[in-house]
Amino acid sequence: MFTGIIEETGRIERIVAGAQSLRITISGHKILSDIEIGCSIAVNGVCLTATTFDAHSFTADVMPESVRMTTLADLKPGSPVNLERAMAVGGRFGGHVVAGHVDGIGTIRTIEKQDNAVVFTIAAAPEVMEYIVYKGSVAIDGASLTVAGRSDTQFTISIIPHTIKETILAYAKPGTKVNIETDIFGRYIRQFMTLPPADNTAVSATGKQTGGITSELLAKNGFI
Repeated sequence: MFTGIIEETGRIERIVAGAQSLRITISGHKILSDIEIGCSIAVNGVCLTATTFDAHSFTADVMPESVRMTTLADLKPGSPVNLERAMAVGGRFGGHVVAGHVDGIGTIRTIEKQDNAVVFTIAAAPEVMEYIVYKGSVAIDGASLTVAGRSDTQFTISIIPHTIKETILAYAKPGTKVNIETDIFGRYIRQFMTLPPADNTAVSATGKQTGGITSELLAKNGFI
């Protein structure tokens, strides 16, 4: 689990491509201070496992699913990346719950200065936009941000200068592809609300079976 507070930006040192997978070596400083084999590190918002490391870098394997669903396949030696270690128990929770499981890729459409903020407009597929909520949380390349506006096809985020400076958003321009992770709680709620009828199926007042979470199901199980 991560919080979406980027600890540092690292650099891609090496990429070895398999038939459908990748092995990437990434340099860093802060994230290496307590690294161990098996540690989870979010790289541009993608949860990866450190398989080897030295004083200056670590290596991680990227499985085919992550290659298909993220922008990691677009990286090249020298590319900057956002890095965050898994959240420590008892640590400050400065962002929101980020799993490191990317929902899809978005495309930056516009970048506009607005007083002391920079507003990014990002287009995304319908299956991603379903979970984008006005004033809700979203992780862009692993950075925890707030949705400032949305339509059916795109959404906006308003970012302060500090976040721009400390993340790879400093290098972004119109056309840049980004990893998007929507709010994990929204995904779970949507799944539960659309469950098909099962053994715990609720029965409505009309006697008709209904799937998902209903007031009848909650009452039946003593929640209301």
